[in-house]
Amino acid sequence: MIRNAEVTDVPVIHAMIRELAEYEKVPHEARATEEQLREALFGERPAVFAHIAETDEGEAVGFSVWFLSFSTWRGAHGIYLEDLYVRPGVRGGGHGKALLAELARTCVERGYERLEWSVLDWNSSAIDFYRSVGAVSMDEWTVNRMTDDALRKLGGAE
Repeated sequence: MIRNAEVTDVPVIHAMIRELAEYEKVPHEARATEEQLREALFGERPAVFAHIAETDEGEAVGFSVWFLSFSTWRGAHGIYLEDLYVRPGVRGGGHGKALLAELARTCVERGYERLEWSVLDWNSSAIDFYRSVGAVSMDEWTVNRMTDDALRKLGGAE
């Protein structure tokens, strides 16, 4: 049901990323190309990883994309889950839980001490799902992001 992504999965991962962006009401933000995904996931030095959730018939219906993080407080790596998505028609079938369980298993096997991700505050069904598997909201933390003009300006490109 859950397997490591393969290079042939890039088009379906790309399609599901677009679906996720639509669901999150920001389709214009999903600018990654298939080539960028292929390089990030399967290039010479991949630093991003993915899993695919499949039906019993082998149809890809969900994915997770993740990378390593590091906790200076714990002195250990963790996993940061960038995206977890399950297509609407199969939600509730255990695919999302299986994707999270695979990441938790990876953490345990490798001695990683954290599995973290962000969720939109309006996505109550996802929040409820995450809480049901034992996740705790980090409400006292605020995510910060810098992109585009602000990033270029601070980075000295402007």
